[in-house]
Amino acid sequence: MRSLLLALLAAAALSAPVAAAKVKAPLPLTAEQQAQLPAVETYLNGIKTLKSQFIQSSDDGAPLQTGTFQLWRPGRMRIDYDPPNANYIVADGSFVYFWDAEVKEQQNAPIGSTLADFLLRDKISLSGDVVVTAMSRDEGLLEVTLVQAKEPGQGSLTLVFEERPFGLRKWRVLDAQGRTTEVALQNPQFGVSLDKDQFFFRDSGRRRERD
Repeated sequence: MRSLLLALLAAAALSAPVAAAKVKAPLPLTAEQQAQLPAVETYLNGIKTLKSQFIQSSDDGAPLQTGTFQLWRPGRMRIDYDPPNANYIVADGSFVYFWDAEVKEQQNAPIGSTLADFLLRDKISLSGDVVVTAMSRDEGLLEVTLVQAKEPGQGSLTLVFEERPFGLRKWRVLDAQGRTTEVALQNPQFGVSLDKDQFFFRDSGRRRERD
């Protein structure tokens, strides 16, 4: 469960990690790479809404998963998997909920407790409580890897951008157990109108009670 949410938002702590991954000390970014960070931040902060189909793959041999990803910054996110997978994940601005359809149970964690909230923040920054450990360019793609400043061994998130035109296309996660999962966006739509009512956790089709 933890790796599932980790893969889509990068390190949600729905359960404690078994063991921390071994993380090499990052090499300092070059002056040119440092100069690119403000443009990446500006782009990410410019994303207010996003809707996209996705393909999720992992290096542990698990079958490919597909579904729909929706983001409404700040604080709201929804992930629905395609049938027969009836699991879903939703963030309502305060908590991230995971619904396990097989056992009909939900687990949750506060937004902001880990890197899970990185793409949900009101102001996204590539400094402070996160550290950029690597940047690379290859065949028209720019990759930016970051970790938590205080707990780098709990995993890393690599954002992958297409450079022309510049846009977020996928992310890759190395979790605390050393597993790698990649989520590739398919025909992402930015700045779309979304139904705010769907960004609340529902149990058995009923909206959860709100204070």
